[in-house]
Amino acid sequence: MAKEPKSKWNGFSLRPRKEMPEGLWLRCPGCERMLYKKSVEENLNVCPDCDHHFRIGASTRIEYLVDEGSFQQALGDITSNDPLDFKFRETTYKERLKADEKKSGVKEAILIGKAFIKGRGIVLGVMEPDFLMGSMGCVVGEKFCAAVDMAMEESLPLVVACCSGGARMHEGVVSLGQMAKTSAALAKFDEAKGLFLSVLTDPTTGGVTASFAMLGDVIIAEPGAQIGFAGPRTIAETIKVELPEGFQTAEFMLEHGFVDMIVHRKDLRSEIARLIDYCQK
Repeated sequence: MAKEPKSKWNGFSLRPRKEMPEGLWLRCPGCERMLYKKSVEENLNVCPDCDHHFRIGASTRIEYLVDEGSFQQALGDITSNDPLDFKFRETTYKERLKADEKKSGVKEAILIGKAFIKGRGIVLGVMEPDFLMGSMGCVVGEKFCAAVDMAMEESLPLVVACCSGGARMHEGVVSLGQMAKTSAALAKFDEAKGLFLSVLTDPTTGGVTASFAMLGDVIIAEPGAQIGFAGPRTIAETIKVELPEGFQTAEFMLEHGFVDMIVHRKDLRSEIARLIDYCQK
């Protein structure tokens, strides 16, 4: 067999350069350091240097949050019927739904079901940022309300991990109607003395912030999460004032009374279990 040719330069052998495999490294948006991806994943997708919390998908969050193998999904197959026959340039809403289902591995922007957290039974909702940025349309609203009904019928706490860009423009006023629908469902749940723990992750914005995300009996935020209604640029251009630095971060929201606590991802399971025990004494 012929040997690989070598080239010489000042007495040194030069071999063809090996390419670095893709996907092994990533840059942290917080400290801007290059991180070995596997080490980040082993640290619950949190930067080991600066504690930046990376966005994670619904399935990964469920894995981190609940007791192993305990999640039982409900209403996993329902999808939007495209109420407005929405089209955007060359793409239809139905095509976008199929593309995001393939990308995220789920059929909608929220997963709901029953689970256990450290042995405590709960009804769980987790939003999926890779499905139209966790936006709320009619299916998200319907599944959220179904989760509330399930929690009420079985006298279980409701825990929802929010991650959303807001109301889904593809469904117009149908999407906006979900804000009132989900809020009304939680009012009914509150009358029944139900416990709702809202977990705000990066980002929680728009119509989701303006409805169920901020209606928790206890509102928990992950460190550094963006929480707000409109984007900073939109607000600045509308009111024509300079905004405080970091005014939409979880830390700013805690300081000004909009959230009750900030909890590191590694402590979230224990903190939710503690709150369930405390609130249901």
